[in-house]
Amino acid sequence: MREELRSQLRFARTGDIVVAGVGETVEDVGKAVAWLGGDDVAFHDDCFAFRHEQDPKYIAYAMQAREFHAQKNKHVARAKVKRLSGESMAKIRIPVPPLAVQEEIVRVLDLFAALEAELEAELEARRRQYAYYRDSLLTFTDAAEGGVRWTTLGEISTRVSSGGTPLVSRSDYYKGGTIPWLRTQEVRFVDIQDTEMRITEKALSETAAKRIPENCVIIAISGATAGRSAINKIPLTTNQHCCNFEIDQSQAEYRYVFHWVSSHYEDIKSMGRGARADLNASLIKGFKIPVPPLGEQRRIVAILDQFDALVNDLSDGLPAEIRARRQQYETYRDQLLSFVEAAA
Repeated sequence: MREELRSQLRFARTGDIVVAGVGETVEDVGKAVAWLGGDDVAFHDDCFAFRHEQDPKYIAYAMQAREFHAQKNKHVARAKVKRLSGESMAKIRIPVPPLAVQEEIVRVLDLFAALEAELEAELEARRRQYAYYRDSLLTFTDAAEGGVRWTTLGEISTRVSSGGTPLVSRSDYYKGGTIPWLRTQEVRFVDIQDTEMRITEKALSETAAKRIPENCVIIAISGATAGRSAINKIPLTTNQHCCNFEIDQSQAEYRYVFHWVSSHYEDIKSMGRGARADLNASLIKGFKIPVPPLGEQRRIVAILDQFDALVNDLSDGLPAEIRARRQQYETYRDQLLSFVEAAA
């Protein structure tokens, strides 16, 4: 039986380039890796392999370059599942310098890849450290210790609200709009500085969309996004799948509340009901939270904000460093893989 199954499989040899032939997005299609393992490896029916006589890592790098993807994108079938045939892929042209040049390009690009891998490893280590400190700081073993009291999200809020979605068929609700309108897919455990969409004053006056002030704790309550949280740093409106908590600052620091609900994402998500595991305002309002004195809350926030910036902030910290190195790598890669074609 094993031999019969093996006879039906396709195998890549050492040095072959294995390419993804399908993907959810155009960018996913055509992703390639050089197989450098010692033994043959079977690959999926939605992949194909190219055999060649060049440096395999050079070919894989060349198939990441901007020029390669510009050519590839012309051949991708734009159905629901994006697809590229092996025959189309074989028509794409890449520069093939002498092997010595290929090896030098690989050496340089490997250095960039190694640096990025080191930064990714450092980021993962810092994320584990952040999770450890967050869990330690937000664990209260004795409810009476240090004046800590247990209450609910609803009881430490001055107002809890949701929003609404103006009809997309009404262009007057969106065209020329200046009011930020937040959707749940933008709720990603971050500070919201802007929104992807805006609505008009007419939409605000005629629909369920409502303004909320800055510094609310926003929790998504629907489907795949349920349980995720964010803080809005600007006044905005939201759709109906956001539950918005205006925190009573005499009881709790809004950032302390944000860190608490973020750290209990799985617990909040598990309260979902029905086939879609949706939440609702009543469930979220009843979620328990320990409330230490305000001074202790501020101390906890100061520590966790530093870790949060280090591991999550795209404008600072390790994510910013990784993004900068990736952009630098892509620039050097495209420059190194740009050649003037020799005359025939």
